[in-house]
Amino acid sequence: MALVGIPGGAIATRLGARRTLVVCDLARAPLVAAVPTLHALGVLRFPLLVALVFATGAFLAPYFASQRTILPELLGEDERVVAEAASLLQSANRMTILLGPPLAGVLIAAFGASTVLVVDAATYLASASIVTVLVPRPLAGVDADEIVDAGGLFAGLGFLWRDRLLRAWTTAFASFELAWQALFALVPILAFERYHDARVGGWLFAAFGGGALVGTVAASRLVRRVDPLLLVSIGKIPQALVFWWLAFPIGAVGLGAVLAISGALNGVIFAPAIAIQTARTPPRLRTKAGTASVTLMLLAGAAGFALAGPLVQSVGTKPVLVGVALLQTLGGLLLTPIGLKTYAAGRARAAPAGRRT
Repeated sequence: MALVGIPGGAIATRLGARRTLVVCDLARAPLVAAVPTLHALGVLRFPLLVALVFATGAFLAPYFASQRTILPELLGEDERVVAEAASLLQSANRMTILLGPPLAGVLIAAFGASTVLVVDAATYLASASIVTVLVPRPLAGVDADEIVDAGGLFAGLGFLWRDRLLRAWTTAFASFELAWQALFALVPILAFERYHDARVGGWLFAAFGGGALVGTVAASRLVRRVDPLLLVSIGKIPQALVFWWLAFPIGAVGLGAVLAISGALNGVIFAPAIAIQTARTPPRLRTKAGTASVTLMLLAGAAGFALAGPLVQSVGTKPVLVGVALLQTLGGLLLTPIGLKTYAAGRARAAPAGRRT
């Protein structure tokens, strides 16, 4: 995802968002199906499995970016409409996080891992078919001249850096992702070390997934009444405060409540933030900027997941949990002030001249 993400954005720009979604699904179906097939033939070795997983991950960043950029192509440039659609899309994604792991456990126990992987491969074909049949061709796209002038491989990353709001927000969301993945890595450790029950780990993940689902559904309603920029800027403040409860020796129910509340607030702010980034980016750069943003978040998340275990072994669980809260707070200090300043500047520009004076 990290190595191929930004180059994948350049390819996705040439293909267009809708075609990229179909191509990514059609490419991943045989890659996933190869795992149970090679296993059945007795030739699946670990290095080959790693190569197949690597190839599958290469399509993720362009796919996520195309999911973002196709929304204004289908629905127009109204930021509130795009934010509502992004919230509904995020709700669907959160639903899979909530239901997928327990469903996988039941299916693997009943039919075996190989059969479940065959079904997983088939879902990519189903997704490609749904997009082909049910998703209309965008009303607006990127023409050939714009592609030539799109600024090269790192044009999307360059635009994120030049825009003051998006530069701060991209850094902030990378910080959030690092903290989230470190926390997710700690959940199984906490389940065994602090609560001595593996089932607590599953319950904690479900608490986050349920909260995030509630938050994304709420966001789809809130953006009709509240400016998305204001919603994101204000929503991060209580979320950062909630994380500091991790510094105290709270029980499993308390930790589940922290995950549920922070997940709900994450659902409220994440989809509107995607809509704002999309709206502020020129159409010819949207796929590249979206892929760059996703790639940076994935890199930060991988670092958080990889560092959590060694840090717990070195300094213990509590300092790492405090570090998670600190990262969330520092990211909030990047996100909130410039968001509120940009919102106030936009309101001032929109006010009539007489009223402004």
